[in-house]
Amino acid sequence: MPPAASAEGAQGSGALGELIIHHVSNGPAIATLHLGFMDLAVSKHVIILWVSAAITLALFVWFAGRLRRDPDGLPRGRVAEIVDFFVETIHRQLVVPHIGEEHGTAWTPLIATFFFFILLNNLLGLTPIYDILGWLIPGFEGSSTPTGNFNVTAGLAIVTFSTIILAGSIAHGVVGHWKNMVPAGVPVAVLPLLIVIEFIGMLVRPLALTLRLAANMTAGHIAILAVFSIIFIFKSVLIGVLAVPLVIGLLLLEIIVCFVQAYVFTLLSTVFIGMAVKAHH
Repeated sequence: MPPAASAEGAQGSGALGELIIHHVSNGPAIATLHLGFMDLAVSKHVIILWVSAAITLALFVWFAGRLRRDPDGLPRGRVAEIVDFFVETIHRQLVVPHIGEEHGTAWTPLIATFFFFILLNNLLGLTPIYDILGWLIPGFEGSSTPTGNFNVTAGLAIVTFSTIILAGSIAHGVVGHWKNMVPAGVPVAVLPLLIVIEFIGMLVRPLALTLRLAANMTAGHIAILAVFSIIFIFKSVLIGVLAVPLVIGLLLLEIIVCFVQAYVFTLLSTVFIGMAVKAHH
């Protein structure tokens, strides 16, 4: 290969690499929001988070209104039945077995909100919403999902972490919750080491939630863009004939991943909260 062609190929690969990173990253701040002494940057992920939060809130308010209006309390309509199916499944198959019937009802709204909010963010990352909004807001183009941002997943994990402490404190009292972290009958000699291990384990749980969700959602987008970019690297129609069906397959797989990752985060959060409520000595 001539040196000029080699340099051109390397430059093209570098440009494609920058394009991929631009599409899966949050990008620069679009605007700033001042709240007192706080200067909050408004990025495209922040806007999509607001959109998802608004949709989630409107969906549950509408669903609750439908249940109140129906004389028998049963949902009617396709959308209402779908929402009812997911809420009922989350309550019966996740919350009740892991947290218990007594305390589970109080935490079902939070757990269900986790699932719907994360699922909406995951699915919006597969839509051209960023490019549509890019016509109005320069620099908004891309295909990343807010749940591929470690800051977002860390925020969700902090909510779970705080809920674990709150749920345990409500069930056993503040002192009782922290005492439950140490099994009964432990020799005094190993008690300091066990406390350190339990404390590290407590911090690992939100870290696992943060890394699992963000890594899985980011990996899928990078894989799709990487496969699609092969067409432009080789500039071949034959490559496109193979790459396009593969990209379509990856997109269909990503839809499944969106549901799976929302479910996994919800499941793990429920399990961690249940461990605090149903503390074993």
